Amino acid sequence: MAGHSHWAGIKHKKGKADKQRSKIFSKLSKEITVAAKLGEKDPSMNPRLRSAIQAARSANMPKDNIERAINKSSMNSEMNYENLRYEGFGPEKVAVIVETLTENKNRTASKIRTVFQKAGGSLGTQGSASHNFNQLGIIRIDKKEASDERILELAIDAGADECKSNDDFHEIHCQVSEIYNVKKELEKNIDNFISTEISWIPLNSVKISKEKNNDLINFFESLEDEEDVQNIYSNAEFYK
Repeated sequence: MAGHSHWAGIKHKKGKADKQRSKIFSKLSKEITVAAKLGEKDPSMNPRLRSAIQAARSANMPKDNIERAINKSSMNSEMNYENLRYEGFGPEKVAVIVETLTENKNRTASKIRTVFQKAGGSLGTQGSASHNFNQLGIIRIDKKEASDERILELAIDAGADECKSNDDFHEIHCQVSEIYNVKKELEKNIDNFISTEISWIPLNSVKISKEKNNDLINFFESLEDEEDVQNIYSNAEFYK
């Protein structure tokens, strides 16, 4: 679930690996269950489910866990999950977007608000923080799949807006509305995708001082500990 504006680079350095792994598996399982519940259970016919399974495999989630998550979609047929977004400002007035997946929005709203308030921040209305971000479709592909030149060619042909490559993976950017169309075209030539996600990229950043770094990390960890939270984005630039 790592994205440009996630605080993933920080969180991977903290905490026990097993706890972090369990947390990631739980969030990935929920996304798989909801994707299967909302569409076909055949990944080839359900782009959201296909992407969720690919993300789970990239995180080394066992095959049994993935199958259990898909099968769970047939249970609790009356339980309806909603994707809800919360926006606000955390410590040091950093802009924060929290994406959740919940079957009880009152419970989720209350818990998210409490985390913000305890950290000295505040929840805002829709749009209060997101105007500091640009929403993009982001597809990441293992570097072994294609050369930099080849992936750029494929990305352009698929209708992507931008393609970047680093030592570990290729990253393709596209319009949010086009993400699954671009992915479908890429799948004609690419087998292994690391992730397919809609992400919020900050337009500006707030530099965090060494003294305030831990306060912000603790705030984000508290948010991530909430079971309904799927993704967190901010415009914080952590002290290194």
